[in-house]
Amino acid sequence: MIKITLPDGNVKEFEVNSTPMDVAKNISEGFARNVISANFNGATVETSTPLTTDGSLILYTFNDTDGKKAFWHSSAHVLAQTILDFYPNAKLTIGPAIENGFYYDVDFGNETISEKDFNQIEKKFLERAREKADFKLRSISKADALTYYKEQNNQYKVELIENLTDGDITFCDHSNFTDLCRGGHIPNTGIIKAIKIMNVAGAYWRGDEKNNQLTRVYGISFPKQKMLTEYLELLEEAKKRDHRKLGRELELFTFSQKVGAGLPLWLPKGAALRGRLEDFLKAAQKKAGYEMVMTPHIGQKELYVTSGHYEKYGEDSFQAIKTPKMDEEFLLKPMNCPHHCEVYNFKPYSYKDLPKRFAEFGTVYRYEQSGELHGLTRVRGFTQDDAHIFCTPEQLDQEFKDVIDLVLYVFGSLGFENFTAQVSIRDMENLDKYIGDVETWEIAEQAIINAATDKGLDFVIEEGEAAFYGPKLDFMVKDALGRSWQLGTIQVDYNLPERFELTYKGADNQLHRPVMIHRAPFGSMERFIAVLLEHTGGNFPLWLTPDQVILLPISEKYQKYTEKVLHSLENSEIRALVDSRNEKTGRKIRDAEVSKIPFMVIVGEKEEENGTVSVRKHGEGDLGTFTIEEFVSLINEEINKTKKEF
Repeated sequence: MIKITLPDGNVKEFEVNSTPMDVAKNISEGFARNVISANFNGATVETSTPLTTDGSLILYTFNDTDGKKAFWHSSAHVLAQTILDFYPNAKLTIGPAIENGFYYDVDFGNETISEKDFNQIEKKFLERAREKADFKLRSISKADALTYYKEQNNQYKVELIENLTDGDITFCDHSNFTDLCRGGHIPNTGIIKAIKIMNVAGAYWRGDEKNNQLTRVYGISFPKQKMLTEYLELLEEAKKRDHRKLGRELELFTFSQKVGAGLPLWLPKGAALRGRLEDFLKAAQKKAGYEMVMTPHIGQKELYVTSGHYEKYGEDSFQAIKTPKMDEEFLLKPMNCPHHCEVYNFKPYSYKDLPKRFAEFGTVYRYEQSGELHGLTRVRGFTQDDAHIFCTPEQLDQEFKDVIDLVLYVFGSLGFENFTAQVSIRDMENLDKYIGDVETWEIAEQAIINAATDKGLDFVIEEGEAAFYGPKLDFMVKDALGRSWQLGTIQVDYNLPERFELTYKGADNQLHRPVMIHRAPFGSMERFIAVLLEHTGGNFPLWLTPDQVILLPISEKYQKYTEKVLHSLENSEIRALVDSRNEKTGRKIRDAEVSKIPFMVIVGEKEEENGTVSVRKHGEGDLGTFTIEEFVSLINEEINKTKKEF
C-alpha cells in the first residue's frame, strides 16, 4: 500500500500502481468526472500515471490554472493532428499552452493558412475530439526518436531531440497521431467540446530572426460550448474597452512616430486627469508624512553601477549619453531609487529622524523591444508614483503595513475592489540572480509575509518573482472583465542601503544601516490609467472624470442663462463645459453619451424662468428638474460615495 496526501492534509492509502484517477474516484465519482490533470510530488503527471510511492497529490479540474494548462496543451496536440489532415507536408515544431489557449508553430512550406481556412479546421478538430482517443505517454530512446523524425524530414523536432538526454524523452500518442512531448495531458480528446482558431501570425523558429519563419496558429478550447461563447463575448467587450481606442475617443493621449514609439503624448484632457490622480495621491501622502522630492531624468553611469541596475538591466536600457568630457557617460534614468538614496545621503540622520519618506512622480526610461510595445501598458518612457521609505529595522513592520493601507485606499477610491496579493520571493534554484546575503533576504521575505498576514490580505507566495535587490508584495487586481493586472507594489530592500553606504546614528551612538521600502501604489501612471480605462470602460469615478457636466442650451436665446449656470458650477469647483453648437438637442445628448460625460444639463425657456436645470445622467437618462444648488449637492454626494477618506 502507498500513502497519498491530499491538499487538505488528509492521507489515504491505496494499492501500489493506483492512478490519480483512482484517487479522484475514491473521493467522489462526480468529482472524478471533472478531473483532467494531476500533480504528484511537485511534478505534472497524467491522470493514468501509476503511483508507486508515498506522496502528495493535487487533482486539477478546468477551473484550476494547471488544469487549463493541461487542457490547452492537449488541445494543441489535436490541432496539430488536424493541421496534418489538411496539410500533410507541414512540419510541426512546438505547441504549448499559453495564458488564454494555446498555439502551434508550423512550417507550412509553400502552402499557406488564413482566416478563410479556420472554419473547416475547427469542424475537423471537433470530429477528431469526438473520437475520445486516450492520450498515452510513452518513453522512447533518443536513437528511435531521432529516426522517427528524420524519416519525416522534420529538422525542427530532430534539433529538439538532439538537445535532450537519452532516457528522458517521451512521445504522446492519441488516435493516429504521435508527438514529442514531456507530458501533462487530459484523459482523452472527448473532453474537448469547443474550439476557436483565433488568428495566425509569423514566428521565428526558437525566436531567432536568423532562423526560418514559421506560422503560429493560435487557438482556444473549452469543455463546454457555452464557455467558448462567453469567452468570445468577453473578447468583444474587451475590444470596446481597449484603452487605445478609448484614449483616442476621449482625447486623453496619442502617439507620434516623429516623437518615437512607446513615448506617449498626453493631450489636455489626459494631462488634467493624470494631474488629478497625482494630486489625489499627493494629498494622501502628505497626511502619511511623505516629503516630495524631484530628481533629474538622467544620471551618471556610475550611479546605476553602484545600485546594480546597470549590471542587471544595462543591455535593456537606452545607450549611454556621451558628453564632451572624455570617459563621461550618463544614462536616461531607468529607476528612481538610486537618486533617492543620494537624496537621503544629503545629510546625516539619527534614529530620532527616521523614518524618512521621500516621494516623487519620477519619469523613467526603459528600451522595450518594438514588438512588445502596447499602448500605455508597455512603453519606453513612463512615470512612477515612486516613494522610498528609509527606516530602522524596528520601524519596518509598521511602515510596511501603513503602505498597505495606502494602496488599499487608492484601490478603494478607484473602484478596484477585487484583488489578491502576491508575495514575490527569490528563485531558490538561481540565487545568483540576486544581490545581497542570504540572511537579509530571509529577514525581508519574512517581514513581508508577516505584514500581509497581520493585515488579513488574501495572498499567495510566488517563488522567483522577487526584484533583484529584494522581495516584494504585488497586488493583482481583477478588472470588470475578470482579467488580472499587477497594480501596486511594495518592496523591502536591505541591499541598496548597503551599496550606497546609507547610515543613521542609533541610540547606542553607533552608525547603522536603514532598511529601505520601495512603493508605488499606481505602479506607473501610464499603465494604471490604461487599466483604469479598460476597467471603467471610460466611465471614470465622478471625482476623476475630465468633464463632469455638459450644458446643452436648446437655442442661442438661453446662452446668457447657460453661462450663469456654468459660473455657478465652476464656483462650486465642478468641471463643466457648454455645447453651443447649432445642433438639435437630441444630437447633443447622443454626442455627450459617446463622450461619457456623467451629467447633461438641458437649458431652455422653462429652466430660465424657474432658475432651474433639467438633468440627465449618462447611461441612465432623465433625472428630473433641480435648482442649481440641489444639482451641486447631487454631484458632491456622488463624489463622496466614491472617493474614500484616508
